[in-house]
Amino acid sequence: MNDWDDYRLILAIARSGSLRSAAGELGLTHTTVSRRLAALQARRGLVFDKVPGGYAPSPLGEALIEVAQEMEELSLKGERFERASNPDLAGPIRLSLPEAIAQFLLLEDLVEFSQTHSAIDLQIETSSRFADLDRSEADVVVRGAKDPPGHLVGRRLFPNCVTYYGHRDYLASTPPEKLRWIAPSPEARTPGWLEKSPYPDAPIVLSLDDVTARHRALVTGLGLSRGACFMADPEPDLIRLPGSEPEPLQDIWVLTHPDLRETPRVRALMEHIIQAMLRKKDLVTGALG
Repeated sequence: MNDWDDYRLILAIARSGSLRSAAGELGLTHTTVSRRLAALQARRGLVFDKVPGGYAPSPLGEALIEVAQEMEELSLKGERFERASNPDLAGPIRLSLPEAIAQFLLLEDLVEFSQTHSAIDLQIETSSRFADLDRSEADVVVRGAKDPPGHLVGRRLFPNCVTYYGHRDYLASTPPEKLRWIAPSPEARTPGWLEKSPYPDAPIVLSLDDVTARHRALVTGLGLSRGACFMADPEPDLIRLPGSEPEPLQDIWVLTHPDLRETPRVRALMEHIIQAMLRKKDLVTGALG
């Protein structure tokens, strides 16, 4: 089997377990994927068994999946080498970082980078997901993490600190027994955060999985919240709750793939971000509150 598209099909089905999900991953229709799988199996033999709820690889399929994974890694490595080949401060570069860091910490600095390096095409993706650098989903990531993949290279900066806040008008007008919390969705909550808070008996009135939406709700005075110091401390109407001290949540990292570490535009972007973040260390760690 010499067609890389066949191997991509095998990987997509193996990873998703269904033709519909594989179609979405490949950007094809369900009918097209079904037809291509049927043609593949007519040529090569049984690759996937139809099972309740999806497809499972046959012994032949398991062997082909292993080959496909090796081919994919070589293909991705070739892409990284191609992206790293430009010796000049020019060309595209993909940056992945959380929306809150982009919006509240680095927006002006990233605009400055683009203006200074007009030949670099800076493409920014804001996401809460850690982009897969091995799969070339990004060239550089800025991410809070406790234990990022060990083979990535870059720099650990300092902790992203959080503490407890309320709007001064909300606190002034609300009796203690009427106070309410705005919290992340249950699966995203840090264990023990409520119990350690100044108001552990106050109920949760609103759960929001989006950190920016929680911040806006806090600024609007809809309740109390545990928030990032770099977002809350600059807000003139937000105050830290009595007895609240900044707590480290995760260390902030600036990372790239080893294959890209010597690429001039990658090094320039990483250094620009690192220096911008270092200037804001006291804000991020809560030392300015």
